[in-house]
Amino acid sequence: MNIIEIIEKKKFNNELSTKEIRFVIDNYLSGKIADYQMSALLMAIWFNGMNDREIFDLTIAMAHSGKILDLSSISGKKVDKHSTGGVGDKTSLALLPMVASLGVPVPKISGRGLGHTGGTIDKVESITGFRTELTIDNFIKNVRKVKASIISANINLAPADKLVYSLRDVTGTIDSIPLIASSIMSKKIAGGADAFVLNITVGQGAFIKDISSAISLAKTMVNIGEKNQKDTYAVISSMNQPLGFAVGNSLEIKEVISLLNNKGPEDLKEICLFLGSYMLIACNAAKNIKEGIDKLEKVLESGKALNKFKQIIKSQNGDVQQINKPELLPEAKYQCEIYSKKNGFVDSVDARMIGEASRILGAGREKKDSKIDLSAGIVLKKKQGQSVNIGEVLAALHYNDEKKLFLASDMVKKAFCIIAKKPIKENLLLAVIDKHGITKLY
Repeated sequence: MNIIEIIEKKKFNNELSTKEIRFVIDNYLSGKIADYQMSALLMAIWFNGMNDREIFDLTIAMAHSGKILDLSSISGKKVDKHSTGGVGDKTSLALLPMVASLGVPVPKISGRGLGHTGGTIDKVESITGFRTELTIDNFIKNVRKVKASIISANINLAPADKLVYSLRDVTGTIDSIPLIASSIMSKKIAGGADAFVLNITVGQGAFIKDISSAISLAKTMVNIGEKNQKDTYAVISSMNQPLGFAVGNSLEIKEVISLLNNKGPEDLKEICLFLGSYMLIACNAAKNIKEGIDKLEKVLESGKALNKFKQIIKSQNGDVQQINKPELLPEAKYQCEIYSKKNGFVDSVDARMIGEASRILGAGREKKDSKIDLSAGIVLKKKQGQSVNIGEVLAALHYNDEKKLFLASDMVKKAFCIIAKKPIKENLLLAVIDKHGITKLY
């Protein structure tokens, strides 16, 4: 068995065996297979795809290339939530305390942002002192104690996936459904949870642009989860405009706090209640969506979710005073408002443009080692379907570096499309996929 024969096999669209896939992962991880050879194989997979069995084998091989977390010391069924990313997506940080306040353990392993999409770890590190570099023992201890903990993905989970992902990032093979599915699910399986709720975003601000690709990816990931005896649900949602109003690290934390105070944007609340209900269903804490949403609304109204958030922050050395007084979170020196030059209605707000503008202001990183500005970002004042008059504020840019303002402000202006007639409101929730099939919501 050798890598050249395996590349040739996939180049001609032939099926790789379980042994061949394991051989590739083991030998690439050990350095016996060179980057240029792995790149060739990844491109062959990009062109010819993989069948369900091949994707499953690739997932398992990468999951078992490092540690598989043992969470058996935590009582109850554990659920992990994952999003494929987007602009203004702070759902994980809101859902952790909402679901945990109902007694369901939520061990969360998250990553940092790259490009126009934000990272959960970057956002939560806006809170002074908050530690995400925990040992596995401390991570498990926190989940036992407060029912939730969030840790960075730097621990030795699926190390083969990290190497493969880095190669995909520079070889034009990111947007391959077999490679996306195996990458995400290898980390989920290695994380040790009993059930998964996956949020697959689709649209201008997401990596996946069309609903058919999103459905195909969702089916693939659910199939992998179920084959591993993990109850798995995938919710597809729109990312044509930013989620909520805030885009940028500390700005999004403020919006999470607002939601946990039972306020905040309606779209953020809608998707959190929906995803959260499936997290409860997956752990037998709710019989159906309605019961799950009712329970989650009550923990928001009662303040239990907010209190749980404070417990999570305190358990990881974060400054709880910043949760009580969000104005203590990092704030930019300057603000610049963007005004409407038309009367009418907002037809669309291009999520990718807003995400790119926020990155330019310093809220995101161009490279994995780039330093980010936790206080920078954008707060939208108008979203799709809302009326607007000449001179009204469309968005506020928060920044510290004046050199970056011109390009970012120009992008924000172009992101807004204003028309004379009120548009039909787009659905936020598009479909749910589980082991029984697909339920379309549009």
